[in-house]
Amino acid sequence: MKTGFVVHKADVSNRVFMPSKKGLYFSDVKNDTANVMINTVDSIKNKYTVKEYANARKARSIQDIIGRPATKDYIEYVEKGLIPNCPIIKQDIIRAEDILGPNLGSLKGKTTFKTPGRVTINTLDDLPDGMLEEHGNVTLTVDIMYIDKIPFIVTLSRAIRFGTIKMIKDERKSTIIKSLEQVINAYHGRGFKI
Repeated sequence: MKTGFVVHKADVSNRVFMPSKKGLYFSDVKNDTANVMINTVDSIKNKYTVKEYANARKARSIQDIIGRPATKDYIEYVEKGLIPNCPIIKQDIIRAEDILGPNLGSLKGKTTFKTPGRVTINTLDDLPDGMLEEHGNVTLTVDIMYIDKIPFIVTLSRAIRFGTIKMIKDERKSTIIKSLEQVINAYHGRGFKI
């Protein structure tokens, strides 16, 4: 029997994730009853005339040629006549954004990194009903994996399929034991026995 998990979304809908044959979890959206709206270039360009679409493509091409300035700056250049013999107007630039989306070349290197939100660890009360009774005794599988010659200790629990990965500075016995103790303490903190 395959068991999965349910993600409760903020809009009160749920998304079910089931394990694949290789153990990765996925959500099957083929039979999803929710409406999925995807805007494609073809569907958006149909609301414009052929000339408007051609001018939007020309506006994007010029934006790429002049060094991919931000859209706001690009509009300012066009409105102030800073681009000699420019065949486009502000509306062409706005249409290009609508049809083709933001110019990825102008976004690269200009977007700022935002610190992700703090990860909160679920408490014992957040475990699904019956989890400790059914899977209270956990068997861990452990291995060392290398990425660019950097060692990581990888654990996976057999029944509940919870995995952890931790970079280790070396492969000495004491380092490995310390990493494993941290994983075991995390399980013990939730009431599981290794």
